[in-house]
Amino acid sequence: MTTTAAAAGTWQFGDLTVNRLGFGAMRLMAKADGTPSDRKTAIEVLQRAVELGVNHIDTAAFYFSNLRSANELINTALAPYPDDLVITTKVGPGRDPAGVWLHVDTKDGLRGQVEENIRQLGLDRLDVVNLRIGQGLERGTGSVRARFEALAELQQEGLIRHLGISNVGAEHLKEALDIAPVVCVQNQYGLVTRREDDALIELCAEHDVAFVPFFAIGAAVPGASPFGPANEAGKEVIAEVAGRHGATEAQVRLAWTLHKGPNVLAIPGTGNPAHLEENVAAADLRLTDEDLSHLDTIG
Repeated sequence: MTTTAAAAGTWQFGDLTVNRLGFGAMRLMAKADGTPSDRKTAIEVLQRAVELGVNHIDTAAFYFSNLRSANELINTALAPYPDDLVITTKVGPGRDPAGVWLHVDTKDGLRGQVEENIRQLGLDRLDVVNLRIGQGLERGTGSVRARFEALAELQQEGLIRHLGISNVGAEHLKEALDIAPVVCVQNQYGLVTRREDDALIELCAEHDVAFVPFFAIGAAVPGASPFGPANEAGKEVIAEVAGRHGATEAQVRLAWTLHKGPNVLAIPGTGNPAHLEENVAAADLRLTDEDLSHLDTIG
Protein backbone atom coordinates (compact mmCIF):
# COMPACT_ATOMS: atom_id res chain seq x y z
CA MET A 1 0.00 0.00 0.00
CA THR A 2 1.39 3.40 -0.99
CA THR A 3 2.09 5.81 1.86
CA THR A 4 0.63 9.29 1.42
CA ALA A 5 1.57 12.59 3.03
CA ALA A 6 -1.49 12.29 5.26
CA ALA A 7 0.38 9.70 7.33
CA ALA A 8 2.40 12.54 8.89
CA GLY A 9 -0.72 14.13 10.38
CA THR A 10 -1.97 17.67 9.84
CA TRP A 11 -1.45 21.22 11.07
CA GLN A 12 -3.38 24.46 10.67
CA PHE A 13 -2.17 27.54 8.85
CA GLY A 14 -4.95 29.64 10.32
CA ASP A 15 -8.07 28.27 8.62
CA LEU A 16 -6.05 26.16 6.16
CA THR A 17 -5.31 22.50 6.93
CA VAL A 18 -2.08 21.04 5.56
CA ASN A 19 -0.43 17.65 5.83
CA ARG A 20 2.77 18.01 7.82
CA LEU A 21 4.78 16.43 5.00
CA GLY A 22 4.87 18.96 2.16
CA PHE A 23 7.07 19.81 -0.81
CA GLY A 24 9.68 22.48 -1.49
CA ALA A 25 9.87 23.69 -5.10
CA MET A 26 13.44 25.02 -5.16
CA ARG A 27 14.93 21.64 -6.11
CA LEU A 28 12.92 21.68 -9.34
CA MET A 29 15.46 24.07 -10.82
CA ALA A 30 18.37 21.63 -11.03
CA LYS A 31 19.32 18.00 -10.51
CA ALA A 32 21.25 16.85 -7.45
CA ASP A 33 24.55 17.32 -9.28
CA GLY A 34 23.68 20.91 -10.21
CA THR A 35 22.92 20.27 -13.88
CA PRO A 36 19.67 21.69 -15.32
CA SER A 37 16.48 19.83 -14.53
CA ASP A 38 14.22 18.27 -17.12
CA ARG A 39 11.04 20.30 -17.52
CA LYS A 40 8.77 17.34 -18.20
CA THR A 41 10.09 15.45 -15.19
CA ALA A 42 9.68 18.48 -12.93
CA ILE A 43 6.03 18.78 -13.94
CA GLU A 44 5.50 15.06 -13.37
CA VAL A 45 7.05 15.34 -9.89
CA LEU A 46 4.64 18.13 -8.93
CA GLN A 47 1.64 16.22 -10.20
CA ARG A 48 2.75 13.04 -8.45
CA ALA A 49 3.31 14.95 -5.20
CA VAL A 50 -0.33 16.02 -5.18
CA GLU A 51 -1.42 12.47 -6.03
CA LEU A 52 0.53 11.33 -2.96
CA GLY A 53 -1.41 13.69 -0.71
CA VAL A 54 0.97 16.64 -0.61
CA ASN A 55 -1.21 19.73 -0.12
CA HIS A 56 1.46 22.22 0.97
CA ILE A 57 3.95 23.46 -1.61
CA ASP A 58 6.60 26.04 -0.79
CA THR A 59 7.90 28.31 -3.54
CA ALA A 60 9.15 31.82 -4.34
CA ALA A 61 9.30 34.09 -7.38
CA PHE A 62 13.09 34.14 -6.99
CA TYR A 63 13.25 30.38 -7.51
CA PHE A 64 14.34 30.45 -11.11
CA SER A 65 17.28 29.45 -13.28
CA ASN A 66 18.19 30.36 -16.83
CA LEU A 67 15.78 27.60 -17.95
CA ARG A 68 13.18 27.12 -15.22
CA SER A 69 10.83 29.06 -12.97
CA ALA A 70 9.32 27.24 -10.00
CA ASN A 71 6.14 29.30 -10.03
CA GLU A 72 5.61 28.72 -13.74
CA LEU A 73 6.14 24.97 -13.30
CA ILE A 74 3.64 24.87 -10.43
CA ASN A 75 1.08 26.81 -12.47
CA THR A 76 1.55 24.59 -15.51
CA ALA A 77 1.49 21.33 -13.57
CA LEU A 78 -1.31 21.96 -11.10
CA ALA A 79 -3.67 24.74 -12.23
CA PRO A 80 -6.60 24.73 -11.82
CA TYR A 81 -5.44 24.03 -8.28
CA PRO A 82 -7.05 21.45 -5.98
CA ASP A 83 -9.28 23.08 -3.36
CA ASP A 84 -7.12 21.82 -0.50
CA LEU A 85 -3.76 22.85 -1.97
CA VAL A 86 -1.90 25.52 0.02
CA ILE A 87 0.90 27.35 -1.78
CA THR A 88 3.33 29.22 0.44
CA THR A 89 5.73 31.77 -0.98
CA LYS A 90 8.19 34.27 0.39
CA VAL A 91 9.22 37.88 -0.20
CA GLY A 92 12.05 40.12 0.95
CA PRO A 93 14.97 38.92 -1.11
CA GLY A 94 14.51 39.15 -4.85
CA ARG A 95 16.38 38.72 -8.11
CA ASP A 96 16.38 40.82 -11.23
CA PRO A 97 15.83 39.16 -14.64
CA ALA A 98 19.56 38.45 -14.87
CA GLY A 99 19.46 36.60 -11.55
CA VAL A 100 21.28 39.26 -9.51
CA TRP A 101 20.11 39.32 -5.90
CA LEU A 102 18.20 42.35 -4.65
CA HIS A 103 17.16 43.36 -1.15
CA VAL A 104 13.54 44.53 -1.11
CA ASP A 105 12.40 46.30 2.04
CA THR A 106 10.08 49.11 0.93
CA LYS A 107 6.30 48.92 1.06
CA ASP A 108 6.01 49.34 -2.71
CA GLY A 109 8.75 46.80 -3.33
CA LEU A 110 7.08 44.17 -1.16
CA ARG A 111 3.75 44.85 -2.87
CA GLY A 112 5.46 44.30 -6.21
CA GLN A 113 6.84 40.96 -5.05
CA VAL A 114 3.45 39.83 -3.78
CA GLU A 115 1.81 40.82 -7.05
CA GLU A 116 4.58 39.06 -9.01
CA ASN A 117 3.87 35.80 -7.18
CA ILE A 118 0.13 36.19 -7.73
CA ARG A 119 0.70 36.76 -11.44
CA GLN A 120 3.09 33.86 -11.92
CA LEU A 121 0.97 31.39 -9.95
CA GLY A 122 -2.29 32.51 -11.56
CA LEU A 123 -4.02 33.23 -8.27
CA ASP A 124 -6.30 35.97 -6.99
CA ARG A 125 -4.49 36.03 -3.65
CA LEU A 126 -1.67 34.14 -1.96
CA ASP A 127 -2.39 31.55 0.72
CA VAL A 128 0.68 32.23 2.88
CA VAL A 129 3.47 34.78 2.43
CA ASN A 130 6.64 34.54 4.51
CA LEU A 131 8.68 37.67 5.07
CA ARG A 132 12.21 36.37 4.63
CA ILE A 133 14.97 38.25 6.44
CA GLY A 134 18.30 38.56 4.66
CA GLN A 135 19.68 36.49 1.81
CA GLY A 136 21.25 33.07 1.64
CA LEU A 137 21.54 31.10 4.88
CA GLU A 138 22.84 33.87 7.13
CA ARG A 139 20.28 34.46 9.88
CA GLY A 140 18.57 37.82 9.45
CA THR A 141 19.03 40.62 11.97
CA GLY A 142 17.30 43.87 12.80
CA SER A 143 13.65 44.78 13.20
CA VAL A 144 10.95 43.26 11.00
CA ARG A 145 8.32 45.78 12.07
CA ALA A 146 8.10 48.07 9.03
CA ARG A 147 8.25 45.21 6.52
CA PHE A 148 5.79 43.00 8.40
CA GLU A 149 3.41 45.93 8.82
CA ALA A 150 3.54 46.42 5.05
CA LEU A 151 2.58 42.79 4.47
CA ALA A 152 -0.17 43.05 7.09
CA GLU A 153 -1.64 45.94 5.08
CA LEU A 154 -1.60 43.80 1.94
CA GLN A 155 -3.33 41.09 3.94
CA GLN A 156 -6.04 43.58 4.88
CA GLU A 157 -6.42 44.46 1.22
CA GLY A 158 -7.09 40.82 0.41
CA LEU A 159 -3.88 40.02 -1.48
CA ILE A 160 -2.62 37.64 1.24
CA ARG A 161 -4.55 35.17 3.37
CA HIS A 162 -1.97 34.39 6.07
CA LEU A 163 1.49 35.64 7.09
CA GLY A 164 4.71 33.99 8.19
CA ILE A 165 8.36 34.87 8.69
CA SER A 166 11.58 33.18 7.58
CA ASN A 167 15.26 33.06 8.52
CA VAL A 168 14.51 34.59 11.90
CA GLY A 169 15.08 34.37 15.62
CA ALA A 170 12.73 34.39 18.60
CA GLU A 171 12.87 38.18 18.82
CA HIS A 172 11.47 38.48 15.29
CA LEU A 173 8.58 36.15 16.06
CA LYS A 174 7.66 38.13 19.16
CA GLU A 175 7.83 41.39 17.20
CA ALA A 176 5.71 40.05 14.34
CA LEU A 177 3.06 38.62 16.68
CA ASP A 178 2.54 42.12 18.08
CA ILE A 179 1.58 43.27 14.56
CA ALA A 180 -0.51 40.45 13.08
CA PRO A 181 -1.13 36.70 13.46
CA VAL A 182 1.79 34.52 12.33
CA VAL A 183 0.99 31.04 11.02
CA CYS A 184 4.51 29.78 10.36
CA VAL A 185 8.22 30.29 10.90
CA GLN A 186 10.45 28.93 8.14
CA ASN A 187 14.13 28.45 9.04
CA GLN A 188 17.00 26.25 8.04
CA TYR A 189 16.96 23.40 10.55
CA GLY A 190 17.71 19.70 10.69
CA LEU A 191 19.25 16.87 12.63
CA VAL A 192 22.74 18.21 11.97
CA THR A 193 21.95 21.87 11.29
CA ARG A 194 20.86 24.91 13.33
CA ARG A 195 19.97 22.97 16.46
CA GLU A 196 19.89 26.26 18.36
CA ASP A 197 16.35 26.57 17.01
CA ASP A 198 15.14 23.81 19.35
CA ALA A 199 14.04 26.62 21.71
CA LEU A 200 12.35 28.51 18.87
CA ILE A 201 10.27 25.41 18.07
CA GLU A 202 8.96 25.49 21.63
CA LEU A 203 8.15 29.20 21.36
CA CYS A 204 6.28 28.55 18.12
CA ALA A 205 4.31 25.75 19.77
CA GLU A 206 3.28 28.08 22.61
CA HIS A 207 1.67 30.38 20.02
CA ASP A 208 0.26 27.63 17.72
CA VAL A 209 2.74 28.63 15.03
CA ALA A 210 4.09 26.04 12.61
CA PHE A 211 7.84 25.61 12.42
CA VAL A 212 8.78 24.72 8.84
CA PRO A 213 12.42 23.69 8.31
CA PHE A 214 14.13 23.97 4.96
CA PHE A 215 17.19 21.92 3.95
CA ALA A 216 16.21 19.41 6.64
CA ILE A 217 17.70 16.53 4.65
CA GLY A 218 19.97 18.15 2.10
CA ALA A 219 22.56 20.83 1.55
CA ALA A 220 21.95 24.34 0.25
CA VAL A 221 24.19 23.70 -2.74
CA PRO A 222 23.28 20.81 -5.09
CA GLY A 223 25.80 18.01 -4.81
CA ALA A 224 27.18 19.19 -1.46
CA SER A 225 27.06 17.15 1.75
CA PRO A 226 24.40 18.11 4.32
CA PHE A 227 26.96 17.28 7.01
CA GLY A 228 29.50 19.78 8.22
CA PRO A 229 33.05 18.55 8.91
CA ALA A 230 32.28 18.12 12.60
CA ASN A 231 29.24 15.97 11.90
CA GLU A 232 30.62 13.33 9.55
CA ALA A 233 30.39 10.85 12.42
CA GLY A 234 26.66 11.43 12.41
CA LYS A 235 26.41 9.47 9.18
CA GLU A 236 27.12 6.24 11.03
CA VAL A 237 24.43 6.91 13.62
CA ILE A 238 21.83 7.75 10.98
CA ALA A 239 22.81 4.72 8.91
CA GLU A 240 22.40 2.46 11.95
CA VAL A 241 18.89 3.77 12.66
CA ALA A 242 17.97 3.54 8.99
CA GLY A 243 19.12 -0.07 8.88
CA ARG A 244 16.89 -1.00 11.80
CA HIS A 245 13.84 0.30 9.94
CA GLY A 246 14.76 -0.68 6.41
CA ALA A 247 14.67 3.02 5.56
CA THR A 248 16.96 5.45 3.78
CA GLU A 249 19.09 7.94 5.68
CA ALA A 250 17.07 10.81 4.18
CA GLN A 251 13.88 9.21 5.48
CA VAL A 252 15.35 9.01 8.96
CA ARG A 253 16.27 12.69 8.90
CA LEU A 254 12.75 13.58 7.75
CA ALA A 255 11.12 11.36 10.37
CA TRP A 256 13.33 12.87 13.08
CA THR A 257 12.21 16.34 11.97
CA LEU A 258 8.54 15.40 12.17
CA HIS A 259 9.11 13.85 15.62
CA LYS A 260 10.26 17.23 16.99
CA GLY A 261 6.68 18.26 17.67
CA PRO A 262 3.18 18.35 16.21
CA ASN A 263 3.77 21.92 14.99
CA VAL A 264 6.92 20.93 13.05
CA LEU A 265 6.41 20.41 9.32
CA ALA A 266 8.73 19.25 6.54
CA ILE A 267 9.04 20.50 2.97
CA PRO A 268 11.67 18.28 1.32
CA GLY A 269 12.27 19.15 -2.29
CA THR A 270 13.39 17.06 -5.23
CA GLY A 271 13.14 16.88 -8.98
CA ASN A 272 13.56 13.10 -8.90
CA PRO A 273 10.33 11.02 -8.95
CA ALA A 274 11.90 8.15 -6.99
CA HIS A 275 13.20 10.49 -4.30
CA LEU A 276 9.74 12.06 -4.07
CA GLU A 277 8.21 8.66 -3.34
CA GLU A 278 10.86 8.01 -0.67
CA ASN A 279 10.34 11.40 0.95
CA VAL A 280 6.59 10.97 1.18
CA ALA A 281 7.02 7.44 2.56
CA ALA A 282 8.92 8.99 5.50
CA ALA A 283 5.56 10.32 6.70
CA ASP A 284 4.83 6.79 7.96
CA LEU A 285 8.21 6.15 9.61
CA ARG A 286 7.85 6.00 13.38
CA LEU A 287 11.10 6.26 15.30
CA THR A 288 11.38 4.68 18.74
CA ASP A 289 12.53 6.49 21.87
CA GLU A 290 15.78 4.54 21.55
CA ASP A 291 16.19 5.76 17.95
CA LEU A 292 15.59 9.36 18.96
CA SER A 293 18.03 9.17 21.86
CA HIS A 294 20.66 7.67 19.59
CA LEU A 295 20.14 10.35 16.94
CA ASP A 296 20.36 13.11 19.54
CA THR A 297 23.95 12.06 20.28
CA ILE A 298 24.89 13.69 16.97
CA GLY A 299 26.55 17.00 17.76
